[in-house]
Amino acid sequence: MKIALGQMEITPGRPDLNTQTMHKMIDQALSDKTSIIIFPEMAVPGYLLGDLWEQEAFLRDCEEFGRLIIESSTDICIMFGNIAVDWEKHNNDGRVRKYNAFFAAYNGQLLGGDNFPYPYRIKTLQPNYREFDDTRHFYSLRQLAAELNVNVETLLQPVQLNLPTGSLNIGCILCEDGWTDDYPVKPIAAIRKNSPVDLFINISSSPYTLGKNNKRNRIFSKQARETQVPLIYVNTTGLQNNGKTVYTFDGVSTVYNGNGDITHYCEPFSDELKIIDLDLSRQAALTAPVIPPNDQDIGSIYQAIHYGIARFTHSLGIKKVVVGISGGIDSALAAAIYAKVLGPENVLLVNMPSTYNSQTTKDLAYQLAENLKCLYTVIPIQEIVDCTIQQINTSQIKDLATNEVFQLSVSPFTAENIQARDRSSRILAGVAAAFGGVFTCNANKSELSVGYSTLYGDQAGFLAALADLWKHQVYDLSRYVNEQIYGREVIPQATIDIVPSAELSFDQAVDEGKGDPLHYPYHDYLFRAFVEYWRKATPEDILIWYKQDVLEQKLGCRPGIVRQLFTTPAEFIADLEKWWKLYTGMAVAKRIQAPPVLAVSRRAYGFDHRESQNSVYFTANYLKLKDELLGNKRE
Repeated sequence: MKIALGQMEITPGRPDLNTQTMHKMIDQALSDKTSIIIFPEMAVPGYLLGDLWEQEAFLRDCEEFGRLIIESSTDICIMFGNIAVDWEKHNNDGRVRKYNAFFAAYNGQLLGGDNFPYPYRIKTLQPNYREFDDTRHFYSLRQLAAELNVNVETLLQPVQLNLPTGSLNIGCILCEDGWTDDYPVKPIAAIRKNSPVDLFINISSSPYTLGKNNKRNRIFSKQARETQVPLIYVNTTGLQNNGKTVYTFDGVSTVYNGNGDITHYCEPFSDELKIIDLDLSRQAALTAPVIPPNDQDIGSIYQAIHYGIARFTHSLGIKKVVVGISGGIDSALAAAIYAKVLGPENVLLVNMPSTYNSQTTKDLAYQLAENLKCLYTVIPIQEIVDCTIQQINTSQIKDLATNEVFQLSVSPFTAENIQARDRSSRILAGVAAAFGGVFTCNANKSELSVGYSTLYGDQAGFLAALADLWKHQVYDLSRYVNEQIYGREVIPQATIDIVPSAELSFDQAVDEGKGDPLHYPYHDYLFRAFVEYWRKATPEDILIWYKQDVLEQKLGCRPGIVRQLFTTPAEFIADLEKWWKLYTGMAVAKRIQAPPVLAVSRRAYGFDHRESQNSVYFTANYLKLKDELLGNKRE
C-alpha cells in the first residue's frame, strides 16, 4: 500500500495558504497512485494562534477550507488535522465548543462516525505545560466522556477505512495522545484493547526541542513494539510563536514497523511529500531499519537557529539586518549566522567603541566583518555619552512643592548603562531605520537569566536569536560555524579565546584579563538548574547538594570547579544569593520587556517559562541550611 506523509510547512492563522499546500500534495499523491495521504495536526489553521481561536469568523473559514479538502478525497483517503466546531455546544468559558480534531475523508465522505459521537476523532490528552495552552481553547475527549457519562476508554475506537485493496482499522491519535507516561489514560492501549488495529497514525504539531526526537523515537518505538502494530508519525515544519517565544517545527515524520524499528523518516526542517510502500504483513518486520539524524548535537542547534531566523525574517518581510559587533563572541556568532541566512550584502555590522574599548576588540570587529564580507561601519559613542552625562549632571531639578533646586549625579554604574543604551536605542535603531531593516539582540541565556544586560540597551532588538543558548553553547556553535558552515575561520580565533567582557569600564579591560562577573563554566549550569530542570531547582536544592558534596554531579558542570571558585561556604552562599536575587528580581522585569526568544531548549524564556514579578524569596529550609553551613545559631 502506498502512503504519503505530507510533511508541510504550516503558516499559522492562514488556512488559505495551508490548504493550497495540501491540494498540491494531494494532486502529487494522486498522480503517484497513493492510497492514503496524511497531513499534520491542525494542518489547516496552524496550532499556536493565541486567542485567534476566539474569532468565530476565523473558525468558519477553517471549516470551509476543511470542507474543500474533504471534497478532494476522490480515490484517495485524506487524513488531516483541523479545528472542529460543535456550534450547538459551549466550552466551560461559554464560548462555542471547539475540538482539536483528526479528520479522515474518503470519496468525499468523513469516516469514523459509525462508532464515535462525531465523524472525526478528537484529542484525548491536552498538554497544558511549556508552550502549550490547549485547555484554554479546546474541549478534550476526557471532558466529552465525562459529559456523556461514559468511560473515556470506550470512546477510543479505530476508524475503519474500506479501500479497493481491502479494509483497514486505523487508530487515529493526535500528538500528546502518544506521550502518555504521566497520564492515567493510554489512548493507544485503549484503542488496541477495544478492537483489532492494523495501523496507528499520530498527527502532530510538535516544536523542535534539543534532544526531543531521540526521546520520541524511544517512546513511539516501544508503543509499536508492544502493540505489534506499525505506527506513522507525521509532524509539521515551519515557524509558530506565542508572542514572546518563537518555535521552529522540524518535521522528522517517522514510520515505525510492528517491531518498533524505524523504517522511514523525513529530513528535519524540510517540506516533503514522502511516499512509502507500507507492508502491513508480518514480513514487514524484516525490513532493515534506518537511523534518523541525531538531534542532540550542536549541528542540530545550528540548523534550528538558521531555519528560525530565515522563517522569522521572511514572515515579517525583513530583508536587511543591522548587527552591533563588539569584537566579542555573541555578536560575532550572530553576525555569522545572519550573513549566512540573508547574505552578507544585506547585513550591516556596526562597531561602536567608547574610551573603554580596547584596540584588540576593535580590530577583532573589523576582522570579523572582513571575513564575512558584510557591510561595515564604525560609529564612536564617547562624545554623545559624555554629552548625555553632562546634560544630566548639569540639569537643574526643581521641587515645585518646596522650590528647592538640586542636580543629579551620574554614577559609574549609570554611565555604563548610558553607553549600552546609546549603542542600541540611539545608534542601532537609527541606523536600522536608515538602512531599511531591523537590528538584532545578541544576548545569550546566561545574561538573560540574571539580567546581565541593559534594558533598552543590549537587550533591545527585533529578535533574540541566541537567547536560548548558554554561553558554553555559544562557544560550541561558533566553532561549528567556522568548521562546518563556512569551512574557514570567519569568527576570529582570538574572539573565541579572549575573556568575555562588556567593556563598559576600565574594570572590564580585556587586555588585562578582566571581564564579566559570571564564571560561565559554573554559572551556566547553576542557572540551567533554575530554568530548565523539569523540577526546577531553588537555592534550597543547591545548598542540599553542596552540603552532600554532589553539586557538580547534579548540575552537570566540571568536577572540582566549585571548590576552585569558592574557598568557603560563605563565599559560595554569597554568590548563590547574589544571582538568585537577580534571577527572581530585576531580571524578571527585563525578560518581560525583552525581544522574542528563538527557542531550542526544553525551557526557553517567554511563554515557555512563565513567570510573574514577585519579591525575592528564600525557603525556610534554605535559611536553616545556610545557618548550619555558616555556623550561625538562630534565636
